[in-house]
Amino acid sequence: MIEQWQIDKYHEQGFLVIENVLTAEEISALQNEFDGWVEESRQHQAPWGETLDGRARFDIEGDHSADHPSLRRITSPTEISEIYKETALKSRVAQIAGQLIGHHGARLHHSKVNSKLPHTATQVKWHQDFPFTPHTNDDLVTALLMVGEVTLENGPLQVVPGSHKGELFSHWQDNRFTGTVTEEVQQALCQNPVSCYGPAGSVCFMHSRLLHASSPNETELPRTIFINVYAAEDAVPLGENPLPSVHTGEIVWGKESGETRITPNTLRLPTKPKGASFFVQQDGTDAAMM
Repeated sequence: MIEQWQIDKYHEQGFLVIENVLTAEEISALQNEFDGWVEESRQHQAPWGETLDGRARFDIEGDHSADHPSLRRITSPTEISEIYKETALKSRVAQIAGQLIGHHGARLHHSKVNSKLPHTATQVKWHQDFPFTPHTNDDLVTALLMVGEVTLENGPLQVVPGSHKGELFSHWQDNRFTGTVTEEVQQALCQNPVSCYGPAGSVCFMHSRLLHASSPNETELPRTIFINVYAAEDAVPLGENPLPSVHTGEIVWGKESGETRITPNTLRLPTKPKGASFFVQQDGTDAAMM
């Protein structure tokens, strides 16, 4: 478990990077599973598979091909992989997330793999996570497990320290949920971000209100992140889960309180993407996917 100074640092800056959260053996098992999915992607030219709500499980970038695989998202890998399920629900990743959330306990909200294979176009524009997954309180932690090494060059997460204490920004433009903040917000707050990187087995724990983004991977080193979002057990969802799973709501730390805690937040509820992932909302193609 982590120490109080680390918890204090997380609450002050809105994020915390910890190395060696998982063992080399655990990381190798996760990587081998992911490598198999990449090989499978070579056989597909469009998103494939099916999740609980009928959308595709595997999402690919526009530059994907058999010779140049660009698998960018795997939704709810806990449902198709025992090692991913164990990592999300029972590993040190879940335990530390619960410790950072505090209160009575913590639940799994959703899980996904976000990947940037070598020389692929995938990027994530500036946003906060909470507008995608609003709850009655904002004690939500996004745990980004680095399945492979993440460097300054291969598209690391970039964050604005302390921004979780500020405004909850609109992610709507022109009456459309774009999943990103406005250009004005980016110019005002996002010009000097901090990059989060480390060896395989490291985890960046991030508050759901923190401004963050990431750039494409223009190197030969793949950047694979297993993302689990955990919510305080007394935080009740205010909208539909964008990535529902059979494991949604499972207690991973602490216990049930039987209570609902409500804190003041004002935001317009999001729309759920019609495509396989939120990338289609950020690039503006979601409206065409009916």
